[in-house]
Amino acid sequence: MKDLIKVGVLGSGTMGSGIAQVAAQAGHRVVLVDINAKALDKAKNSLNKIMKRLVEKGTWTEHFANEAFGRIDFSVDMNDFAGCEMIIEAIVENIEVKHAVFSKMESVVDAHCILASNTSSLSIASIGSVLKNPSRVIGVHFFNPAPLMPLVEIIPAVQTSDEVTQVTRELVDSWKKVTVLAKDTPGFIVNRVARPFYGEALRIYEEGIADFATIDWAMTELGGFRMGPFTLMDYIGNDVNYTVTETVFAAFYYDPRYRPSFTQKRHSEAGYLGRKSGRGYYNYADGVEIPEPIKDIATGEQIKERILVMLMNEAIDALFLNIASKEDIDLAMTKGVNYPKGLLQWANEMGLANVLTKLENLFQEYGEDRYRPSPLLRRMVKSGSTF
Repeated sequence: MKDLIKVGVLGSGTMGSGIAQVAAQAGHRVVLVDINAKALDKAKNSLNKIMKRLVEKGTWTEHFANEAFGRIDFSVDMNDFAGCEMIIEAIVENIEVKHAVFSKMESVVDAHCILASNTSSLSIASIGSVLKNPSRVIGVHFFNPAPLMPLVEIIPAVQTSDEVTQVTRELVDSWKKVTVLAKDTPGFIVNRVARPFYGEALRIYEEGIADFATIDWAMTELGGFRMGPFTLMDYIGNDVNYTVTETVFAAFYYDPRYRPSFTQKRHSEAGYLGRKSGRGYYNYADGVEIPEPIKDIATGEQIKERILVMLMNEAIDALFLNIASKEDIDLAMTKGVNYPKGLLQWANEMGLANVLTKLENLFQEYGEDRYRPSPLLRRMVKSGSTF
């Protein structure tokens, strides 16, 4: 397969250039297209530096790096996608722009070329609706940085042919990625299930239960997560994370479970975007120390369990609504966002009755739909079954 397929990538930003690197190091000819010549030059120089660094570290040989870099053609013209058997779009999250470029790409390529989108939040069915042959559209969602993160969500639209789904998954598997199959619903698996990690942490802060540093401490030291929610939001960028939250909230017809936070909105509006702006929930200026958490175990456990049962409930509901298989849901969260355990496995260990009780207590206390337990959780507790 790798000898036969010529891969196109549209968009030379961090995601696009990362995907181009993944395909090139797997042995494919790659055409990386960006209509912005300056952005394309920046991507070319960046990829060259990255590959040289891999040689310096001893990860790659110089011969391998030269060959991989030599397989990538850089172009400002989408007509150069001619001859590609798959194109992965990785541009701005704007449906009108995507409609325009997908129509253009279809006019350039052969009938068998697969047209994929790396979108993290938009409908694959909508993206494919402008195509004359929508059965060729599919979602292929990489995680940043694409060369390092193992997970790729494969998202067939209602129009996507079974053959396109199978070929796409086999191809991405051959790139030494871990693929999971997700239904074409807002946020797919990871960006849907992970919403409470941010949203409930923000809610706990807004209630005055704990500050940013203490909530982060509870989730890392007591919960075993690699990053706390506020450190992670600062790493992702508050503008990016808030936009995804807003998109998912609107796409779910304003379900209260996904309601954005005014705290995050205000930080984004103030330009407190995180590490990239020098200030987010924390101040990253030289000489400024990150505040110390209040290491009260009882409060920390309360914070950890509240966020955790919300995450578990979201994973259980994703299974209830057939968003993905139980294996793929757990795999997505461990490989896509580095959770210490799969959430369904973790719910088993905590005890499903215990998870349900904690959610019902929150639901009774707040009277808000954000805390409503999944019907599947109720059914499983009633029947005494486990995942």
